[in-house]
Parts: sequence; C-alpha cells; structure tokens
Amino acid sequence: MPALIGLGNAVGADGLPVRLSNRTYAGTQQRPVRELGFDQPLAWVVIALMCWGLVMVYSASIALTDNPRFTNYAPTHFVVRHGLFIVIGLVASLITFQVPMQTWERFAPWLFAVSLVFLVLVLIPHIGSVVNGARRWISFGFMSFQPSELAKLTVLLYAADYMVRRMEVKERFFRAVLPMAVAVLVVGMLLLAEPDMGAFMVIVVIAMGILFLGGVNARMFFLMALLVVAAFAVIVLTSEWRRQRIFAYLDPFSEDHALGKGYQLSHALIAIGRGEIFGVGLGGSVEKLHWLPEAHTDFLLAVIGEEFGLIGVLVVIGSFLWLVRRIMLIGRQAIALDQVFSGLVAQGVGLWMGFQAFINIGVNLGALPTKGLTLPLMSYGGSAILLELVALSIVLRIDYENRQLMKGGRA
Repeated sequence: MPALIGLGNAVGADGLPVRLSNRTYAGTQQRPVRELGFDQPLAWVVIALMCWGLVMVYSASIALTDNPRFTNYAPTHFVVRHGLFIVIGLVASLITFQVPMQTWERFAPWLFAVSLVFLVLVLIPHIGSVVNGARRWISFGFMSFQPSELAKLTVLLYAADYMVRRMEVKERFFRAVLPMAVAVLVVGMLLLAEPDMGAFMVIVVIAMGILFLGGVNARMFFLMALLVVAAFAVIVLTSEWRRQRIFAYLDPFSEDHALGKGYQLSHALIAIGRGEIFGVGLGGSVEKLHWLPEAHTDFLLAVIGEEFGLIGVLVVIGSFLWLVRRIMLIGRQAIALDQVFSGLVAQGVGLWMGFQAFINIGVNLGALPTKGLTLPLMSYGGSAILLELVALSIVLRIDYENRQLMKGGRA
C-alpha cells in the first residue's frame, strides 16, 4: 500500500480533520489535525491483515499436498503464490494512488463497460475456466483472473458517477433508479450464469448502498430493497441445490446433511469449537488436514478460530469493524468537502469490505448459509486481493485529496 513509501502523517483519533482556520465542516469535530499525507493507520491495518492472512494461508494449505489433486504441488505452493499476488497488488495500489479522482470519475462508465466484456468472455468455452462446476476464471498463465472481482469495483465507480450525474432527478423513481437497476440486472444475469450468486449479492449491496447514500428517496429505496429480497428469494426457491444449502444451514449435523451440503459448515463449527478461548496454537489445526474443504479460501476464519480461538476471531472482527468505520469517515469527510463522487466511492468501498467480511464471518460461524465469498485481504486468491488493494488505494487517494483541499490547495 502507499503507506510503504512513508508519505504523510497520522490523523486524529476519529480520523477526521476538522478545522481549517475558522471553517468547520459538517460531521466533523473541532480539533486540529495534520492535513498532509494520507491515513497511515488505515494503511497499516490493511498490511497487518494481509500479513496475518499470508501466515494463515500457509498454515491452512501446507497439508494440501497430501491430497491426490495436489500431488505435484510443493508444500509452499499456495503461500508463495499468495505472496506473489500481494506483491502484484501492492505495486498496482501504488500506481492507483497516483491517479486523481477526477480521472476515475471521467472513466467510470468505460471501466464498467470493460468489466461487462470480461463477464461475457468468461462464459465462452475455452476462454473461461471451469472449477467445481463454476465458470468464473480466465487464465493468464501466472494467475487466474476472476471478472466478478473487477465488476465489484467498476459497478461501485459507475454507481457513484451515476448518482453525481443524476442528482437533479433523484426524487423521480424511473429517471433516477431504473437505468442503474438495469445495469445491475445485466451484471447479475451474467454472474448467475457462471454461477456466482455471492458476488452478485455484494454488487447489489454496493449499488443500493450508494443509491441510498446519494440521496435517493427513502420510500423508493425501501421499495427497491423489498423487490431485491423477493428476487433473491425466488432465485433460491427455484434452485434445488441452493434450497439444499438453506436446509443444511438449519441443521448441518443431521444425517441427511452432515456428509452433503452441510459438510463444510459442520467441520467449520467443529474447528471453531476446538479452538475454544485461546486456540490450539499456530499450525495445530486438525480440521485443515483434509477435513475442512477450502480451508485456505472461504473457510480461513475457521482455521483462525481453531488455532487462535475466540480471541483470534474477535481480533479479526474488530479489525474489520475499525477498517470499515475509518473508510466511511473518509467518505463522509469528502462529501463535507463537496467531493460527492469521492465520498460515495469511499463509502462504497466500506460497504464492499464490510458486507463481504460480514458474510464470510457469518458463514464460518454458522450464522448464515454457506456462500462462496472469501475473507477480504486474508483469504487466498489473486484477483480478489488485487482488486481489494486497488479499491483501498483509491480510498487513501481520496483521503490525500481531502487533506489537500483542507490545506487550501486543489485535490
């Protein structure tokens, strides 16, 4: 992240600047802060989560070489690749940090169009790769790219740009909401064709959150929310294997589900139960030894719970709560400085990180039905870690421009 280059100074306790000469911005407290640089505490928390994730990916994947599927893999295969993904993501984030927010706003529709092209390409045989029955990846040799991760970022940028352009009609449902709804629907149809309902859920939450934060009429918003809930209910009810996941979630240890759709959830709960308060120690997990599928991706938190116990799980939850709060404060600050696009983008990133972490943690703890979403910044994955770091770098750029404006300069 940009924190590596050592620019800037830390901010106040609540992350908001607050007073410039005699001017005070809405939503801020009246205390002086340093205005140059960017939010270094945010960058260091991101780096800390990535480093912990790297250690846990190694711990969770070290035994995979005993699996016939990975016979030719070295014990360090996954951790080395994950480390490479992090390095690529950090380089991309340093480049991203140099791009002004005006540029992102200008190219938001075009980036959205590019992501649609990738979502179509991944569905074409011999271009998109099929893994576990899902066609979600495009192979580039050294890494497999997942277009749905790019779609999360581009939908976010497009939605923020759309709300800025449509501010004058936000009280009129069809003129304000319908075009954005059509765009999300097109993305959703492409994602469900893969299928990737988890990514679609995240994108819907991002888009709806930005519409709400952008000032869409509350009655229209809640009507739209009811329609979205009804649509997801229909999707689940009309899909046999999705219904089975719901039933398995309700009773994962039953004879019908323990070796079927409830297998992952039941073993995740066993792993967390074994960890108790302080865990069995780093590397001491038993469930990762071919009992818990996808332990290094979707169910990394279960391994953290087993090896670090309740304390480790609470640290992860607390870190994400702090991270999301910090990002939302940066967004609120940008809006107070009349940088509406930047503010909506930052808050959209906060919604993305918060909602995806909430779903992953809820699934691992048995509070939500099983859904294939990784834990942001920590789980194994190339395109996920790349796009998450790019998104967070944009947030740091927003904070940097906020400080420039408060100094009296230009963003």
